[in-house]
Amino acid sequence: MAGQLIQVNTATVTVATPSVTLTGIDSDDVYMVAINNMIPSDDFRLGAFRFTESGTPNTTSNYDRAAKSLNASTTFSNNGFTNEAQGYTTDARNGTGGNESTQLIMYIFNANNSGEYTFCTIESSARDASGILYGRQGGNVLTVTSAVDGVQFFYISSNIASGTFTLYKVI
Repeated sequence: MAGQLIQVNTATVTVATPSVTLTGIDSDDVYMVAINNMIPSDDFRLGAFRFTESGTPNTTSNYDRAAKSLNASTTFSNNGFTNEAQGYTTDARNGTGGNESTQLIMYIFNANNSGEYTFCTIESSARDASGILYGRQGGNVLTVTSAVDGVQFFYISSNIASGTFTLYKVI
């Protein structure tokens, strides 16, 4: 990756919404998503994402993930899961109290190549509904060959109350 970022799409949530979709992936370049202060409308909710194809989220159970999770109240853990219906932004379940949010950097690879799996790396930090700090570093893969044009973010069983979401092309 050369390192210059070109902003492709951005969304700022100030009124509760079910999801945020960032489209504009239209080449084989690497893309980066930055999320700042993603907060749910309800307590104890897990943030998630799905890749989009022609603007529509892929909801099939073809998402695999592996990560190292850092929990400030205990110790680190390694985890991996296959055949899920979405990827996850962090292992922390955010809430509505002060500073219970997620920050994230995601790099997306092979997205617009219909002959390859789309995969991403994620580094996130978050505070959960109990005030515990979490860190996470890992990756996800959509195990179908398709042309991905974007990514949708949402909370499981809740709306997004606030946050800033930005998609960049890395050139």
